[in-house]
Amino acid sequence: MVTRTLRTGRSRPAKAPVGIEPFQSRAEEVYRLVKQDIANFRLVPGDRFTEHELCSRLDVSRTPVRQALFRLQQEGLVEVMFRSGWRVLPFDFDKFDQLYDLRMVLETTAVQRLCLQEVAASSPALQALKERWLVPLAERSTDAAEVAAWDEAFHETLVSAAGNAELARVHHDVTERIRIIRRLDFLQQVRIDATYEEHAKILRAILARKSDRADLLLRSHIQTSQTEVRKITLHQVYLAQQVAPAA
Repeated sequence: MVTRTLRTGRSRPAKAPVGIEPFQSRAEEVYRLVKQDIANFRLVPGDRFTEHELCSRLDVSRTPVRQALFRLQQEGLVEVMFRSGWRVLPFDFDKFDQLYDLRMVLETTAVQRLCLQEVAASSPALQALKERWLVPLAERSTDAAEVAAWDEAFHETLVSAAGNAELARVHHDVTERIRIIRRLDFLQQVRIDATYEEHAKILRAILARKSDRADLLLRSHIQTSQTEVRKITLHQVYLAQQVAPAA
């Protein structure tokens, strides 16, 4: 894999007055920005960068940068290279498979709970999903990044609407961990079209309180996405980088 250095020229967070903002807050901001770079393919597997480059680009000291990178290392996103900075780790497909299995359990459980609730059909959250996904073909978005974000929101809304805060918390953590791989699923228009169709069917089944049908549709939807993940190639990753949103 070709090694490249961290690109510069991106936006910097506002610099806080010296002695006012604690290191922990700065570390959280660095963590968020670097993780966003990885999720949006501005940094791809194999890319290398140094702490000094991050300090310069984000206008922060080395302590919060190091704290943020160690946190990302614990999440399996980066690794430290002996005397040569840091590297974005290759995809761990076995781990993604396990996370998709967990996602399946969480979302189907939530949908089953939703279908038992008489008030689900009148839920403002589900009504908002209808307005976004049950639209004519001409009104559908073709923006891959936008649809990817909406897709995440669709599934998180279903889980949160079920009313179990702990279930929603764990599901959100899974969503965060599979985001980088999941967004590659929207590079092809055919996958965007399929997402609209499948989301619409799932939502209609839930609103009709047809638990078995909603469960079947949701399982098929997640399994298809999981299968697509296994087809991801390095070429797709670099293609995603070409269309990555500017910071």
